[in-house]
Amino acid sequence: MQPETTAPATVPAQGTDPTRIHNIGYRSYEGARLGRAYARRSLFTQSLRGAYGLGRSAKSKVLPMLLLAVMCLPAGILVAVTVFTKAKELPLEYTSYAVYLQAVIGLFLASQAPQSVSRDLRFKSVPLYFSRPIERVDYVAAKLAAMASALFILTTVPLLILYAGALLAELDFTDQTKGFAQGLVSVALLSVLFAGIGLVVAALTPRRGFGVAAVIAVLTISYGAVSTVQAIAYEQGDPEVAGWLGLFSPITIIDGVQTRFLGATSSFPGEAGPPSAFAGVVYLAAALALAAGSYALLMRRYRKVGL
Repeated sequence: MQPETTAPATVPAQGTDPTRIHNIGYRSYEGARLGRAYARRSLFTQSLRGAYGLGRSAKSKVLPMLLLAVMCLPAGILVAVTVFTKAKELPLEYTSYAVYLQAVIGLFLASQAPQSVSRDLRFKSVPLYFSRPIERVDYVAAKLAAMASALFILTTVPLLILYAGALLAELDFTDQTKGFAQGLVSVALLSVLFAGIGLVVAALTPRRGFGVAAVIAVLTISYGAVSTVQAIAYEQGDPEVAGWLGLFSPITIIDGVQTRFLGATSSFPGEAGPPSAFAGVVYLAAALALAAGSYALLMRRYRKVGL
């Protein structure tokens, strides 16, 4: 077998510079610059879609869609009962629906709030968002609006089913429309309040699992403790104290506001609700303060994220 021969390397002539300059066509961008508003809208849309697993893997869609179905199932059952029994009114008020299904809402928030913010912190992608043109206020506003919108969809779809079923059962149009509108106001306030609380808790840790557990703990423990103490106070003959205790849990704050201002039936022991008109104003102020405080805490949290 003959050995392979190698062609000798070409050596540039002495004094010849082998450097070559290639024009690869770089040109300055002359198109439209969409700016902060477009970036903010894009982040909002991406975050809202992500809350329901859209644009993500099939596995990511299972839990949010399952929770949406669980939220809608009782509404469908209530409509069926109303239609087939020819009842004169729905078995459940529009304003009470979200209160009774708060556990499902809490699970949705606990699963999706960390997905919205914790992953950005964990993979250190937040500084990329804060490079031009988007700023911290845009990031926080987009994430908060997206989570509130996702919760609003989750809580509004069952109300739409109830409203359509009520009209199908030929219940009074005026009464049902008024109740439906009151329910929309209630779940809108609930969505903003819960979204703020959930994102604040989730933004405290880059670990998604810790965020999930923390959100569930905040919502569940606060409601369980307040409900227990309210029941004890009511059984001891002090309903006024039971009414004031509702200020220490997010869902009972919503209950107090809608009881005083939306004509809802309270889920407090004895259906008492806030003990006075002044107490109702305090409940409303507490809800607004919590929502505003959550936004302020998120802004403070993201000021500490280094570029």
